[in-house]
Amino acid sequence: MAVESITLYKLITLYMLDRVDFPLSNATITGFVLETGYTDFATIQQVLGIIQDDGLIDVESSRSSTSYTITEQGKEMLGYFGNKISDEIKKEVNEYLTKNKYELKQAANIISEYYRTTQGDYAVHCCIKENGSSLIDLTVSVPDEDTADYMCGKWKDSSQSIYEYIIKQLM
Repeated sequence: MAVESITLYKLITLYMLDRVDFPLSNATITGFVLETGYTDFATIQQVLGIIQDDGLIDVESSRSSTSYTITEQGKEMLGYFGNKISDEIKKEVNEYLTKNKYELKQAANIISEYYRTTQGDYAVHCCIKENGSSLIDLTVSVPDEDTADYMCGKWKDSSQSIYEYIIKQLM
């Protein structure tokens, strides 16, 4: 793989992360790169690993996803070399982010994960964030992993109505 290509993929990724004010998931970045045909899955995963190791992005992993944000060092790198990204690629990134902004932001702000507790049951952690602050942060204990996994999936679909219900009950 040509060094220039890897450099371009790094810059595209940094550009995407710089254009939003919330983390982007691995699936989002990978999906964009694959959809546009810039590179393949293995290469973009390699690029994400390189820019993480170089301190250009921060990584947050949960049970079901990995999300990235650009660091100050990443912003500096983009400032120095961002002109190597063509206007056409920038336009594609901007259009993709604009078209999918609501869905991307919602996916970044609705978090669900589970873990096994020291008592042997499972804790399901569900959260809705907005502007970096938690609107709701809920942890529920359940007896088995299947239930925990089901509840995490259900949170993704029902978090807004659950949040509204709780607020209504507390008012």
